[in-house]
Amino acid sequence: MKHLFCFGFGFSAEALAHKLNPIEWSVTGTSRSADGVAAINAQGFKGVLFSEFHTIPESVTHIVTSVPPSDDGDPALLRFKDELLSRAKTFEWVAYLSTTGVYGDRGGEWVDEESELQPNTDRGQRRVDAEAAWQQVAGLPLHIFRLAGIYGPGRNAFESLKSGKAQRVIKQGQIFSRIHVDDIAGVLLASIKNPYPGRIYNLADDEPCPPQDVIAYAAELLGLPIPPDVAFDDAKLSEMAKSFYADSKRVSNVRIKNELGYELKYPNYRVGLKALL
Repeated sequence: MKHLFCFGFGFSAEALAHKLNPIEWSVTGTSRSADGVAAINAQGFKGVLFSEFHTIPESVTHIVTSVPPSDDGDPALLRFKDELLSRAKTFEWVAYLSTTGVYGDRGGEWVDEESELQPNTDRGQRRVDAEAAWQQVAGLPLHIFRLAGIYGPGRNAFESLKSGKAQRVIKQGQIFSRIHVDDIAGVLLASIKNPYPGRIYNLADDEPCPPQDVIAYAAELLGLPIPPDVAFDDAKLSEMAKSFYADSKRVSNVRIKNELGYELKYPNYRVGLKALL
């Protein structure tokens, strides 16, 4: 039996876990809270407290790590780098889930996996550093996946509209790429079936677009009034939200199609939102 170990059991790792055949796979995921562990167990997987486990189970064959790096570095590597080094050859596949924020701002131009890394936020720089740190674990069958903005069940424009928090924030020339969580899981599964250690993949759909277009379309689907335009400088955004507007780019997904043969279930936000509705 294969055994997937997830450092962090967030939106993407959870989606992958549910795609795996339970007859062939066991899944373990970490959480920083007892409630998180209980939630993992309730889904039929094994949850463990990150603070209380000290060695990766011997049965583990595959690893996904999605824990955000801190100023001190990647939490998983800070505790388990030596073990990962000593056991590198025993793993079949390892995935580090990064972000397209590593490319920085490109003024709406296209980037692909060969583009220079030019992060312009602290969060983006931490991801660049974490990618490099994972790449330095010699012998690890590492795959890096750079994720665009993630949406899916419970995390989408419908939720912000229903809560009354949705804004059509207008920033001239702003372009985002996005990816449905189910397509993230699908790409990861395709990579498990066709491993290519050392490879980097962008995960984004076919249609980068201004974020206000997504809000308008979601409102139309719900039969709600389209929120009025708000200039970026006047918008009431959290510091985290503001940082996303620091980057404008179109993210190429050609490699996941050509190398992994992956066909997106949700090639654009319209298809994805209709399915969520």
